[in-house]
Amino acid sequence: QVPLVESGGGSVQTGESMGLSCDASRTDGTILIMAWYRQVIGHSRDFVASVDSTGNSAVTPSLAHRFALSGGTTKRSLGLQMNNLNTDDSGIYTCYARVHISGFGYSTVDELWGQGIQVTVSS
Repeated sequence: QVPLVESGGGSVQTGESMGLSCDASRTDGTILIMAWYRQVIGHSRDFVASVDSTGNSAVTPSLAHRFALSGGTTKRSLGLQMNNLNTDDSGIYTCYARVHISGFGYSTVDELWGQGIQVTVSS
């Protein structure tokens, strides 16, 4: 069972918009942080945006004027709206969640990753 399920993605033209969604409803425990990362050609996996359980959000400064988050940890869903896309935005976008799980006699923090979803922007 995949704990994080990404949807959206696909192919668009330069200047168009696209929305991604991450469904964490299958995740047990308390979600502390949800985030989006991306790996574009020639780069390692880079941070895109995140929101924590207090509602504080962050977007990479270079993307903040085009990318925006929706949802949050309490909704167990995180959307990423991407506007005015360009070819440099092409890559694999992956959802991340940090989850606190506790029970009788134990407490642990897990880091979960989605399978990744392809975004292709063509000129």
